[in-house]
Amino acid sequence: MFVDYSLYLVTDRGMLGGKNLYKAVEEAVRGGVTLLQLREKDVGSGEFYNIAVEMKKLAGLYRTPLIINDRLDIALAVDADGLHIGQEDLPLEVARKLLGPGKILGYSVSNQAEAVYGEENGADYLGAGPVYHTGSKEVAIEPIGPAGLKRIKESVSIPVVGIGGIGIANIGEVKESGIAGISVISAILARRDIEEAARELKSAWS
Repeated sequence: MFVDYSLYLVTDRGMLGGKNLYKAVEEAVRGGVTLLQLREKDVGSGEFYNIAVEMKKLAGLYRTPLIINDRLDIALAVDADGLHIGQEDLPLEVARKLLGPGKILGYSVSNQAEAVYGEENGADYLGAGPVYHTGSKEVAIEPIGPAGLKRIKESVSIPVVGIGGIGIANIGEVKESGIAGISVISAILARRDIEEAARELKSAWS
């Protein structure tokens, strides 16, 4: 399956200031988001499942692939297009085996060794970062910067997506690293006009 990684939105309801999640995501997709990751760290399995069912319908309307963060069970239960896991989650090779060959598997990395491991053990793409300091979550890893991103990109043959603190002000130097796209949260969801924020980023990337 061809996947456009250029503008990858990760959800975070805490960024929405009370706005409806589905409406916000729909606006983002209309603005140019090409890939969607549902990330719900603070809800139970039942609620996550229900949100994922509705998000799958929405993503399907716009033919936007839906990736589930961390929860393989939810990804399988709603027949999502894929799963994204980090260094502390289920082992990558186990996730690959259980997810099956037809689904997208993403893996978070912050250096070349992790990137090479990811490619060798079944990841379809890598989320590399944090590129810059980010306010969306507590990260103990020092930012890798565009230079670190470029090194990771050059160490593998699968697509690499930059994540962490990326926005309209630094998108140019991120793109120069040669990666496949950017993953954002606050650069879209924390903006008053979500659709316009997505459109600006998409235009800047293109």
